Amino acid sequence: MSQQVRVRFAPSPTGPLHIGGVRTALYNYLLARKLGGKMLLRIEDTDQNRFVQGAEEYILSSLQWLGIEIDEGVGVGGPHAPYRQSERSAIYQQYAQQLLNEGKAYYAFDTSEELDAMRQNFESQGSAFQYNALTRTRLKNSLTLSAEEVQAKLAAGEPYVIRLKVPAKEEIRFKDLIRDWVHVHSSTIDDKVLMKSDGLPTYHLANVVDDHLMEITHVIRGEEWLPSAPLHVLLYRAFGWEATMPQFAHLPLLLKPEGNGKLSKRDAELGGFPVFPLAWNAPDGTKAIGFREEGYLKETLINFLAFLGWNPGTEQEMFSMEALVTAFSLEKINKSGAKFDIQKAKWYNEQYLRLRSDESLAAEFLTAYESDKALKIVRLFKERVTFPQQITTEAQALFVAPESYDAAVVAAKWNDDAKKGIAAFKEALVSLDDFSADAIKHTLADTLTSLGIKMGKVMQALRLAVTGVGAGPDLMLMMEIIGKEGVIARLDKALQTL
Repeated sequence: MSQQVRVRFAPSPTGPLHIGGVRTALYNYLLARKLGGKMLLRIEDTDQNRFVQGAEEYILSSLQWLGIEIDEGVGVGGPHAPYRQSERSAIYQQYAQQLLNEGKAYYAFDTSEELDAMRQNFESQGSAFQYNALTRTRLKNSLTLSAEEVQAKLAAGEPYVIRLKVPAKEEIRFKDLIRDWVHVHSSTIDDKVLMKSDGLPTYHLANVVDDHLMEITHVIRGEEWLPSAPLHVLLYRAFGWEATMPQFAHLPLLLKPEGNGKLSKRDAELGGFPVFPLAWNAPDGTKAIGFREEGYLKETLINFLAFLGWNPGTEQEMFSMEALVTAFSLEKINKSGAKFDIQKAKWYNEQYLRLRSDESLAAEFLTAYESDKALKIVRLFKERVTFPQQITTEAQALFVAPESYDAAVVAAKWNDDAKKGIAAFKEALVSLDDFSADAIKHTLADTLTSLGIKMGKVMQALRLAVTGVGAGPDLMLMMEIIGKEGVIARLDKALQTL
């Protein structure tokens, strides 16, 4: 096997890519980049019953948006093509036949009805049925039938599956890079199906064969695959590949925001937050919201996901992709599950919005406005929002005069000094040619000084007259954006209405 680190992300195209899958892809990518290795993308589409049109394209688009670059595999190509398992059936048939020839696997002709009957029989005696070393001698397979009977069934086209002949008494141990040593006895593992009756492999066979042929050195995947790992070790042994078996690292679960149980799509729906990177429109018409469309920046999602199970061991919380590559290691991944705290994701988004230049935000999110005005709008609201689209929403209020006024502010701040000061300020604005924030501020200060009124006595009432509310961003910059005629009209309306 090549000494170069080779990792793979191997999703199934059964729907939109869940955020847990995105984290798996990210950790694989970070390790590959940290150790100068390769990142592969393999599509595990052998379960044709669950295949969803458009899911593969969704996976590729999600990785591309997040900047998780693929070195080899679907969409890129490479020396181990094809990278879709549905196109590799002949390869799996070959390796299944090898196990049959060596007596490490066998044909099983049991019908689903026969297996159900056996299962019910075991349950009636208070135990659970497993197709294993104890029961296979009582079932219809190539271990109990004669060679002639087996050949006759195959020749007649009788349906069958190919099962692994799991050793009856064997200790299975492997070292997980996150969980340390794992020990399992083979008596707890049933004779798993390797090839289904439709001629396609199960996940277990395809996974092991592909990882071996594609020279994968590290298998980084979710904790839900940990129970399957001993079976995979048995398969590596059966093929004689144990010496070149990849190292395993099983990632901690993503937990509900409150921490009790695995995060689900249902939790997201109830909480009103996304669990998919991009919005998803399924062929059957069902829809799901995505992080991108909800206004989360890709830098936010990368940083947020990196910390769901991993910690650099320092106080630093903000990491670029490049900084994550430098800091990342599998040793710093926790064993325990990570709470999916959407409030933390929002905090990250606020931080990354502030780091973005005014010019890039204006160009990306405020295309409806002239560039100069768009820049001013961004400058006004960038520090006050969580999502970029909120800037657009806030900006709309600049161009629509208030229809009503906050009654509490009216009662507290709309007094004789305020009315007197605002009326004089309105008159002073008529002759103001330079309608910039600084000039507006100086005009207001000079006007109030000439009347002997302190700025603090008028500011909230002035904001009320301009916006209808008593709080908000820089009022002088707001007035500059609204424009001279608009501000004078608003002041005039407030003075007449209030």
